[in-house]
Amino acid sequence: MKKILSSEITPEHIYQNRRSFIKSAAAGTASLMLGSFFSLSASSNTSSSEKLTSYKDITTYNNYYEFGTDKEDPSNNSGKFKISPWSITIEGEVEQAKTFSIEQIIKNFPSEERIYRLRCVEGWSMVIPWMGFSLSNLLKTVSPTSKAKFVEFISVYRPEEMIGQQSKILDWPYREGLRLDEAMHPLTIMATGLYGKNLPSQNGAPIRLVVPWKYGFKSAKAIVKIRLVENIPISSWMNASPAEYGFYSNVNPNVDHPRWSQATERRIGDSFFDPRRPTEMFNGYANEVSNLYKGMDLRKYY
Repeated sequence: MKKILSSEITPEHIYQNRRSFIKSAAAGTASLMLGSFFSLSASSNTSSSEKLTSYKDITTYNNYYEFGTDKEDPSNNSGKFKISPWSITIEGEVEQAKTFSIEQIIKNFPSEERIYRLRCVEGWSMVIPWMGFSLSNLLKTVSPTSKAKFVEFISVYRPEEMIGQQSKILDWPYREGLRLDEAMHPLTIMATGLYGKNLPSQNGAPIRLVVPWKYGFKSAKAIVKIRLVENIPISSWMNASPAEYGFYSNVNPNVDHPRWSQATERRIGDSFFDPRRPTEMFNGYANEVSNLYKGMDLRKYY
């Protein structure tokens, strides 16, 4: 996957017009080639009629501590990050462990457009047109055993390319986890692009997790290993600050972070004069995912 130059980015108004044309002409069945790496499905899963966040904001305002803690650091410091060759190993409580190259993943699991909100625990949000496929399709290929109750995601560790990993802010490599039923939910995707383009390095290239009803840090980037396990995996932020970051990390306006409220959010791209928006339970996906937590105390299991 080559690095995307600013001159190669499809202007948003052209992207929007093309997307509308594809949806009406193909009726969700045709596919087309965008760029040199993807075979992108023309079908769309649009979660919201809200305005999409601009490509510039999505790719220059990021939390990706492997490249630094400032929002501009990932775009400024990821230019030397190598995303080819790349592979993902799936192992643990499975009938047959497998390793896929990124080329095999792109070929065998075609991406489709998924427009999801992204809500950061710090209180800002975006609306992003991801290109991705359901994680469940990938996990089914290894046949999880009856002992598989959780899924652990492990990101790449390359401190020579990811200068943030030279600090001790987290115990590297980055780790995250989901309950198996969360991982198998159709909204949970592995993203390989956004805005019809290859996924930029600062956004988790070449492949990342996206779980739209959870805070953004749950969506691990640059994944190299997926492990199916029997017990709850300890994520990087749980390990760093267990009083602030729980395993579930569902977007919940009624449970504050110890250092700030989660009741409202600021949409990146809004005017300085626009009011903050009320945060929605499960980031607006309650109809789809609330059944996963029936009977659970979501203040206790934050």
